[in-house]
Amino acid sequence: MKAVGVKQLKARLSEYVRLVRAGETLLVTDRDEVVAEMRPARRAAAAAGPEEALEMLEEKGEVQRCARPKAGWRWNPKGLALPAGTARRLLDELRSEPDGR
Repeated sequence: MKAVGVKQLKARLSEYVRLVRAGETLLVTDRDEVVAEMRPARRAAAAAGPEEALEMLEEKGEVQRCARPKAGWRWNPKGLALPAGTARRLLDELRSEPDGR
């Protein structure tokens, strides 16, 4: 990724547009502070898969992706980790009448 100052960008705009068209992403700086990003335009075509869909949503600012990799972590929901039959017992207690029937 290249960084280019505003003054230099103005002077050589066509050159930088060619770089972006070729796939390069440019960071535009003003007094050494990044103020903008130039990247190739994406067409609004349907994403090829979930990664592409997430990338498109992230670029639109609709989602923010996790900063840390999940490192092989998997989510396997298996109830609330209560002993088998607990839910049934609790429901039976809640449904029973106060007089013990």
